Amino acid sequence: MNTVKYILLAACMTSSFSFVGCSKFLDKPLENQQRSEEIDYTNTAQMYAPVSGVYRSAADDNLVHWIDLSIRCVRDDDYQQGAPTPNDNPELMAIKNFQRDVTVQSYWGLNQSWNSYYGLVIAANNALVELDQFAEHISETNTEDLARNRQYKAEVRFLRAYAHLMASRLFGDVPILTDSEDIGSLATIGKSTKDAVREFIIAEMNACVPDLEDARPNQSEHTGAITRYSALLLKAKAAADLAGNDNSSSYWDDVLDATNQIINSNKFSLYQDLYELFKIKGKLADESLFELQYSDFGLGTGDIVRPGVDWGTFFRWQGPPGDQKGSPISGAGWVPPSQNIVDFLTARGDDERLKATIQYCGEDGNPATFATTPSGDEVYGNEFGVKYFNGKAYLPKSDMTPGRMEYGANNNVRILRYADALLLNAEAKVRKGQNGDEPFRLVRERAKLDPISNVTLDQILDERRAEFACEWWGERFNDLVRTGKAKDVFGAKFVPGTSEFIPIPQTQIDANPNLR
Repeated sequence: MNTVKYILLAACMTSSFSFVGCSKFLDKPLENQQRSEEIDYTNTAQMYAPVSGVYRSAADDNLVHWIDLSIRCVRDDDYQQGAPTPNDNPELMAIKNFQRDVTVQSYWGLNQSWNSYYGLVIAANNALVELDQFAEHISETNTEDLARNRQYKAEVRFLRAYAHLMASRLFGDVPILTDSEDIGSLATIGKSTKDAVREFIIAEMNACVPDLEDARPNQSEHTGAITRYSALLLKAKAAADLAGNDNSSSYWDDVLDATNQIINSNKFSLYQDLYELFKIKGKLADESLFELQYSDFGLGTGDIVRPGVDWGTFFRWQGPPGDQKGSPISGAGWVPPSQNIVDFLTARGDDERLKATIQYCGEDGNPATFATTPSGDEVYGNEFGVKYFNGKAYLPKSDMTPGRMEYGANNNVRILRYADALLLNAEAKVRKGQNGDEPFRLVRERAKLDPISNVTLDQILDERRAEFACEWWGERFNDLVRTGKAKDVFGAKFVPGTSEFIPIPQTQIDANPNLR
């Protein structure tokens, strides 16, 4: 049996990235898979094990850690303060106000976000090394296994590219790390520009698309896996970032081409019940291009696949705070939706999206009162004055597995959706002087809104805000930045050229001065 030691062990020992949580990669076996040291690289039946491990790494805090979630969300005007009260975590309020002082740069949460993204990158790089080990033992005549090996590598490269996109959207200029084996480079690697990061992502997706399955994720060999359409949407998002607000940019051609391929595949459709899309019925719907998957296996006891079991879990962190009188619909009350987004959706008459996005607590500051959700759950008021909680992270009691009253336990986290492809397609068409009414109409029709003829860029951007409100990945903030509208929305506290990104953690700069 051939074996390989996880390169991450050495990466954890070096100071360059200061991986506080590296032990989870070393101590926790891949979900339902053998550890790396036990994999027989001559046995291609085990070839998906490293890939499964990267998906698990993505779902085990690297994309859903509670503080990274809070940092991403709090910069949006769709969210209130990060914590239930502004004094609970003042650094988050400083980030919301676009401060870049020493206190912010030294904030542990920034370092955790950095570690989360690059932890996923390193996990991906390790898996690619292992997949190379498998490839070395596959005969050139075994075209089927060689194709599977290329496909699995492409899935891993997608996850690595997505981690780079998230890191760059948060920190701006960041390292492009494609080789974790060279431990010395971790202490000396320099930053790449945010544009170079997106060029890297586009090049990676161009290389990966031919090797990925021509299927929806819910049709894939491994249900929910990355397919070529996931890669095309990631490419479109990177290209839109590069194009910015320049209608003449050739990157809009890339956005249009990639989204046209998704649409013209005729494989995707919008899930028509927007409220249920983010609940159990909507898991891996035909709208999904990428989800983080969790499961309780439909059993009231036993194993459960989810990030952690404490209050740091993705769903519980966004649940309603305060004494919920024994109800499983409860949580920490962080990153509550803002009055701003409630007013925006209300003024549009956007009732379907309001129902899906905003859930209500009892009367402000009165724990004796309750509001009733559309699913019949009673949610009490709280002493923190939190009026709303995120409906897209709300799991009704009726959706929970009997005997397993853990908030969000059996739900997936939606990341990439067909609605994004449609709205990017409409935007690219309008920017290129074409008519974007049809893809735009489909998204509005699902929300039970009237069609708009000769849709404008501003109308598309408003639709993007409404469609992706409170969806965790910072789409609203990123759209404001790439279109140059952030200053108009945030006012004097937003300084163009400075406020778009948060500072690289001081811990990382101390370890590697090239990151200044």
